[in-house]
Amino acid sequence: MSAHDRREQLIRVGQEVFAEQGVQGVSVEEVAKLAGVTKPVIYEHFGGKAGLYAVIVERAIQDLLRQISVSLAEGGGSRQILERTAWALLTYIEQSPSAFRILVRDSPSWHGSGSIASLMSDVAVQVEGILGEEFRRQRLDTKPVPIYAQMLIGMIALTGEWWLESGRAFKKEFVAAHMVNLAWNGLTSLEAKPKLTAIDSRK
Repeated sequence: MSAHDRREQLIRVGQEVFAEQGVQGVSVEEVAKLAGVTKPVIYEHFGGKAGLYAVIVERAIQDLLRQISVSLAEGGGSRQILERTAWALLTYIEQSPSAFRILVRDSPSWHGSGSIASLMSDVAVQVEGILGEEFRRQRLDTKPVPIYAQMLIGMIALTGEWWLESGRAFKKEFVAAHMVNLAWNGLTSLEAKPKLTAIDSRK
């Protein structure tokens, strides 16, 4: 097996076991055993467990970001972009469930490659531009656009996580349609100056 093929094999094995047990519950010995190699091979390619985990997380982040960025860049109306974004995330979860499980786990303190939170923040920045256009079309104040972008992306990401952990109990089309239904109908009925009605903010 070539060095490249061995590296890819270790990434595949590591991704599956990290997704199943979490990075803290996995040892270098276990990864090596599952891959049919000795511990020094893992150290040679990645420097240890932390290095292997970092590569897996970074690859997962870039793959998901690429899919979502493509959906955002294709243009069209705001609803079409929203539909494609929800579809892109659910498709990624469907095709790469172990990678997504790793992303939604809390990254340990010694890992600095990022997490689903940082990824979604990057996507939210791109969404801000789209929402800004919709706000201006409705003649709404654009100041709270970053808030809405974070809420929208957070809703999609958390729903995707729930869908995966529920064993994908509903069809992808069904979940995506209902996510878009809530997000779109909320966006098209925004109040210009929303206020709390059940909370006394003066207290």
